[in-house]
Amino acid sequence: QVQLVESGGGLVQPGGSLRLSCAASGRSFSSYVMGWFRQAPGKEREFVTGIKWSDGSRYYADSVKGRFTISRDNAKNTVYLQMNSLKPEDTAVYFCAATRATVVHATARWYDYWGQGTQVTVSS
Repeated sequence: QVQLVESGGGLVQPGGSLRLSCAASGRSFSSYVMGWFRQAPGKEREFVTGIKWSDGSRYYADSVKGRFTISRDNAKNTVYLQMNSLKPEDTAVYFCAATRATVVHATARWYDYWGQGTQVTVSS
Protein backbone atom coordinates (compact mmCIF):
# COMPACT_ATOMS: atom_id res chain seq x y z
CA GLN A 1 0.00 0.00 0.00
CA VAL A 2 1.48 3.29 -1.11
CA GLN A 3 1.29 6.13 1.34
CA LEU A 4 2.17 9.75 0.70
CA VAL A 5 2.37 12.24 3.54
CA GLU A 6 2.87 15.95 2.95
CA SER A 7 4.29 18.35 5.48
CA GLY A 8 5.81 21.81 5.67
CA GLY A 9 2.84 24.01 4.96
CA GLY A 10 2.06 27.10 6.95
CA LEU A 11 1.56 30.84 6.90
CA VAL A 12 4.09 32.98 5.09
CA GLN A 13 4.22 36.58 3.94
CA PRO A 14 4.30 37.50 0.26
CA GLY A 15 7.81 37.15 -1.07
CA GLY A 16 8.66 34.51 1.49
CA SER A 17 9.61 30.87 1.08
CA LEU A 18 8.46 27.47 2.20
CA ARG A 19 9.65 23.96 1.55
CA LEU A 20 7.08 21.21 1.37
CA SER A 21 7.97 17.57 1.85
CA CYS A 22 6.23 14.44 0.61
CA ALA A 23 7.35 11.28 2.35
CA ALA A 24 6.56 8.16 0.32
CA SER A 25 6.33 4.67 1.73
CA GLY A 26 5.13 1.21 0.78
CA ARG A 27 7.11 0.70 -2.42
CA SER A 28 10.20 1.72 -4.26
CA PHE A 29 9.41 4.78 -6.33
CA SER A 30 12.20 4.33 -8.83
CA SER A 31 9.72 3.77 -11.66
CA TYR A 32 7.23 6.44 -10.60
CA VAL A 33 6.46 10.00 -11.49
CA MET A 34 5.78 12.26 -8.53
CA GLY A 35 3.69 15.38 -8.82
CA TRP A 36 2.56 18.34 -6.80
CA PHE A 37 -0.93 19.75 -7.22
CA ARG A 38 -2.75 22.52 -5.42
CA GLN A 39 -6.35 23.42 -4.83
CA ALA A 40 -7.76 26.71 -3.62
CA PRO A 41 -11.31 27.01 -2.26
CA GLY A 42 -13.84 26.95 -5.08
CA LYS A 43 -11.24 26.14 -7.70
CA GLU A 44 -10.16 23.08 -9.61
CA ARG A 45 -7.16 21.10 -8.53
CA GLU A 46 -4.26 22.31 -10.64
CA PHE A 47 -0.89 20.91 -11.55
CA VAL A 48 2.12 22.63 -10.05
CA THR A 49 5.12 20.49 -10.94
CA GLY A 50 6.24 16.90 -11.37
CA ILE A 51 9.41 14.84 -11.40
CA LYS A 52 10.29 11.47 -12.89
CA TRP A 53 11.97 9.61 -10.08
CA SER A 54 14.35 7.57 -12.20
CA ASP A 55 16.11 10.36 -14.06
CA GLY A 56 15.03 13.54 -12.29
CA SER A 57 13.37 15.09 -15.33
CA ARG A 58 11.04 17.87 -14.29
CA TYR A 59 8.09 19.82 -15.58
CA TYR A 60 6.58 23.01 -14.19
CA ALA A 61 3.37 24.90 -14.63
CA ASP A 62 3.98 28.31 -16.17
CA SER A 63 2.63 30.02 -13.07
CA VAL A 64 5.47 28.72 -10.89
CA LYS A 65 8.44 28.57 -13.26
CA GLY A 66 11.41 30.36 -11.81
CA ARG A 67 9.91 30.37 -8.33
CA PHE A 68 9.29 26.73 -7.40
CA THR A 69 11.68 23.81 -7.56
CA ILE A 70 10.85 20.12 -7.24
CA SER A 71 13.52 17.70 -6.07
CA ARG A 72 13.89 14.23 -4.62
CA ASP A 73 15.97 12.45 -2.03
CA ASN A 74 16.39 8.79 -2.90
CA ALA A 75 17.66 7.78 0.52
CA LYS A 76 14.64 9.28 2.25
CA ASN A 77 12.04 8.40 -0.39
CA THR A 78 10.98 12.00 -0.19
CA VAL A 79 10.10 14.58 -2.78
CA TYR A 80 10.34 18.28 -1.99
CA LEU A 81 8.76 21.43 -3.28
CA GLN A 82 10.84 24.51 -2.64
CA MET A 83 8.63 27.56 -3.02
CA ASN A 84 10.24 30.97 -3.28
CA SER A 85 8.85 34.43 -4.00
CA LEU A 86 5.46 33.32 -2.80
CA LYS A 87 2.40 35.24 -3.86
CA PRO A 88 -1.09 35.40 -2.33
CA GLU A 89 -2.39 33.49 -5.35
CA ASP A 90 -0.21 30.56 -4.31
CA THR A 91 -2.51 30.06 -1.32
CA ALA A 92 -3.99 26.58 -1.54
CA VAL A 93 -3.90 23.09 -0.16
CA TYR A 94 -0.92 21.39 -1.74
CA PHE A 95 -1.11 17.70 -2.56
CA CYS A 96 1.58 15.19 -3.38
CA ALA A 97 0.69 12.51 -5.93
CA ALA A 98 2.29 9.52 -7.66
CA THR A 99 1.77 7.60 -10.89
CA ARG A 100 3.43 4.76 -12.81
CA ALA A 101 3.23 6.85 -15.97
CA THR A 102 6.54 7.23 -17.77
CA VAL A 103 6.33 10.98 -18.25
CA VAL A 104 5.12 13.82 -16.07
CA HIS A 105 1.43 14.48 -16.63
CA ALA A 106 -0.30 17.73 -15.75
CA THR A 107 -3.76 16.21 -15.26
CA ALA A 108 -4.78 14.92 -11.87
CA ARG A 109 -6.57 11.83 -13.19
CA TRP A 110 -3.26 10.32 -14.27
CA TYR A 111 -2.16 10.02 -10.66
CA ASP A 112 -3.07 6.95 -8.64
CA TYR A 113 -1.90 7.87 -5.16
CA TRP A 114 -2.45 11.04 -3.18
CA GLY A 115 -1.40 12.52 0.10
CA GLN A 116 -3.75 14.26 2.50
CA GLY A 117 -2.63 17.76 1.60
CA THR A 118 -0.91 20.54 3.48
CA GLN A 119 -2.18 24.11 3.71
CA VAL A 120 -0.08 26.95 2.36
CA THR A 121 -1.30 30.45 3.10
CA VAL A 122 0.47 33.49 1.69
CA SER A 123 -0.78 36.63 3.36
CA SER A 124 0.32 39.77 5.16
